[in-house]
Amino acid sequence: MLPVLLTALGVGGATLIGALVGFAFKKQSHKFSDVVLSFAAGVMLAAAVLGLILPALEYGGKWGLPVAVAGIFVGAFCLNLIDKLVPHLHRMVGVEQEAHDNRRLSKVLLFVTAIAIHNLPEGIAAGVGFGTGDLSGALLIAGGIALQNIPEGMVIIAPMLAAGVSPKKTFLIAALTGVIEVVGTFIGYFAVSISSAILPFALAFAGGTMLYVIRDEMIPETHAHGNQRGATYALLAGFCLMLISDVLLG
Repeated sequence: MLPVLLTALGVGGATLIGALVGFAFKKQSHKFSDVVLSFAAGVMLAAAVLGLILPALEYGGKWGLPVAVAGIFVGAFCLNLIDKLVPHLHRMVGVEQEAHDNRRLSKVLLFVTAIAIHNLPEGIAAGVGFGTGDLSGALLIAGGIALQNIPEGMVIIAPMLAAGVSPKKTFLIAALTGVIEVVGTFIGYFAVSISSAILPFALAFAGGTMLYVIRDEMIPETHAHGNQRGATYALLAGFCLMLISDVLLG
C-alpha cells in the first residue's frame, strides 16, 4: 500500500512542480508550449501501449485480444461522454471580466479542464498498473505519467494568468488537477484489488482513455499554432524515452 500512496503523491505532485516552473517562466511561446506538451503526449502514448495495453493482452490469456479491444473502446467512449460536460465547467471559477475577456478565459479554462479530466484516467492507469504485481512495471507507468505531468503543469499557468485569473486561484486550480490524479490512482488500485478478474479489461480501459486524450486533446492543441514539425519530433522523443526506459528496467 505504501508504494501506491507514494505513487499517488508523486504523480499528483509532479503537476505542482510543473506549475511552480510555470510561475517562474510566465512568458512561454506557443512553440515552447507545443513542444513540451507533445513530448508529454509521447511519454503518455508509450505508457499506454507498453504499460497498459500490451499487459492487458498478456493477462487476458486466450480472451486477451477481444478484452483489450473492448476495454480500449469503452475507455475512449467514457472519455467522450465526460468531454460533453467540459463546456459547463468554466462557470465554477467566477472571475468577472469584460465579454471579450470572458471568451478568452473560457477557452483557457476549457483547456485546463481537459487536462484535469484526463488526469483522472491517468491516475487510474497508475493505480491499475500495480494490479499486475510487477512493481517495476507499475513504477514505470507512474514515472512516465509523472514526467508528462510536469510540462502539463507548466503550460497551464501563463494562459490563466494572461486571462486574468489571480496567481492564487491559478495555483489552486493547478493543484486541483493534481489532486484529481491522486484520487484516480486509488480508484484504479482498489478496483483491481477487489477482483483480479477485471485486471485485463481495467488495463485496456485505462490505456484507451489515455489514447483518446492524446488524439482528441493533446495532438490538436499542439498542432494548432504552426509548430507541427517540432511537435511531432517532440512526441517521438517522449515515446522513445519511455521505450528506452522500458528496455533498461525490464
